[in-house]
Amino acid sequence: MRFSIPVLLSLGASLLASSTAQAKGHPEAEAQVLDLSKRAIALRSVQGPGNKTGEVAALFRDALLKAGWTASDIEIVPLGDTAYLIATWKGSDPGLKPLVISAHMDVVEAKPEDWERDPFTPVVENGYLFGRGASDTKFEAALALSSVIELRREGFRPKRSIVIAYSGDEETTMDTSKVIAERLKGAELVLNVDGSSGTLSEAGKPLYWSWQGAEKTYVDYKVEVTNPGGHSSAPRPDNAIVQLAQAMERIGAYRFKPELNDVTRQYWTGATKIEPDPKLAAAMKAFVANPNDPAALQVLRANPATVGRVSTTCVPTMISGGHAQNALPQSATANINCRIFPGHTRPEIMAELEKVAAMPAAKFTDVTGDDSVEAPASPVRPDFVAAVGKAVKAAWGPVPIIPSQSSGASDSMWYRALGVPSYGASASMIRDSDEFAHGLNERIGLLNIAPGVVYYTTLLTDLAGK
Repeated sequence: MRFSIPVLLSLGASLLASSTAQAKGHPEAEAQVLDLSKRAIALRSVQGPGNKTGEVAALFRDALLKAGWTASDIEIVPLGDTAYLIATWKGSDPGLKPLVISAHMDVVEAKPEDWERDPFTPVVENGYLFGRGASDTKFEAALALSSVIELRREGFRPKRSIVIAYSGDEETTMDTSKVIAERLKGAELVLNVDGSSGTLSEAGKPLYWSWQGAEKTYVDYKVEVTNPGGHSSAPRPDNAIVQLAQAMERIGAYRFKPELNDVTRQYWTGATKIEPDPKLAAAMKAFVANPNDPAALQVLRANPATVGRVSTTCVPTMISGGHAQNALPQSATANINCRIFPGHTRPEIMAELEKVAAMPAAKFTDVTGDDSVEAPASPVRPDFVAAVGKAVKAAWGPVPIIPSQSSGASDSMWYRALGVPSYGASASMIRDSDEFAHGLNERIGLLNIAPGVVYYTTLLTDLAGK
């Protein structure tokens, strides 16, 4: 069954009536969110030939120009086959550092033949917006931008400048992400609105909301063993494949030292209170009390949802070797993918892996390149925590709020690496069953629109108006 847009927006509002604290409506902003989201999804902003990220930037620029920004306030900067957008709403106090709103306009590839609906033809159906970028992250970029426009429409004047900084290749090389962060390294803090921060029950009730204050460092190490080779009829003890396999077995069985930081400590403490599984909740509580508790570690490391939060993780992901069926292998190679807990360097972890492998013949090389950077956790700032608490309550009602550390990577790492606090803090809520980012039939619930505008207008008023 398909509904008209007014009916869908009305349906979304009614679904939230019992679980959110609705402030006054923002009908113009709400309509603009859906319009910009649909038009952005229709633009195939994928790396390679025909990349339309620049057109997405132009779409957002035109919306800002219509709302009162001047051409000199907005930059669209081409870089390779993509582009990035920086738009500034100047604050009344030039002595205050700016507040940055970060998102990305590019999306991962999507093949129409694999989808039920064309990924680049936005479809509104049964209370959802379908299309590539619906949840990651064109909808949220449009929601944040429309909320900023709404503040200007309502006569708000920020004391500190608000800078909208949307990158164009977050899903691939992050070249624009690095450039933007370098340009804005004097910012007060960054609100990264990439993805959904809240979780809904399958019945649509808000369960909890999470802000991201840290992320692990993505790293790939190449491990190679080389031998002279020879005829397979005359085997020798130093077989490259066997040696590499022995090293991989030791690495696969190794567990890095469990760790806590300010963000993860608060995550475990908060998650304990809402975790429905008593065994898992008890393990979380015990881990906070003693990160080396063996029983707690056994439970947490056995759970896919928690194993990456305990420590650095490294796992073999690819392997190749040999050159002929009847020859001793001259080389064997593996890739080790690591997600490094904040506070450790790439050389440090590689040295630890070399020690674990205990294979002198194995040569380790960092092959990550420039697509990742070591970044510390952002501080748990009282002003930020208070502001998001107020905004979430205004939008969604009294919902538990938990800080988190991501095992993935986002534009935030480039800011954090330069000493700028960055926080993943989007407005939207999503059911676990609706999580299709990077996958088929990506979608976002339209019930996020009205509370999303409330969230951003509340949050930005607090963070930029003081």
